[in-house]
Amino acid sequence: MTAFADAIDDLFSDPNLAVTVSYQGRSIRALVRRPDRDLEFADITVHTATAIFEVRRKEVTSPAAGDVIVHDGDSFVVQGEPRLDAEQLVWTIDVRPE
Repeated sequence: MTAFADAIDDLFSDPNLAVTVSYQGRSIRALVRRPDRDLEFADITVHTATAIFEVRRKEVTSPAAGDVIVHDGDSFVVQGEPRLDAEQLVWTIDVRPE
C-alpha cells in the first residue's frame, strides 16, 4: 500500500469528513458534497440542489448507473459514468434523488 492510499484511508475514517452510507444495501464510508448548481435555459436560470459522493474503490469496485445510495434517509440513484481519481483509489459519483 502506498503512502497516498494510507492518507485516503485516514480521510475516509475521519468522522469529521466522512459518513457511513448504504451503497446497494451495504454500509460503506463516503465523502459527501451537496453543492447547489445554477442551470440556464435560454432566459431562465434554475437553482437546483445536487449530490456528489466520493467512495473508495476498495469498497465499491465498479459503481454503475442505476445503483442506489442512501444517506441520512434520502435515496439517490447513480447517474452518468462514475470517475476514478488519478491514483485509481477513489470514485466520484454523481447522483440524482430517487
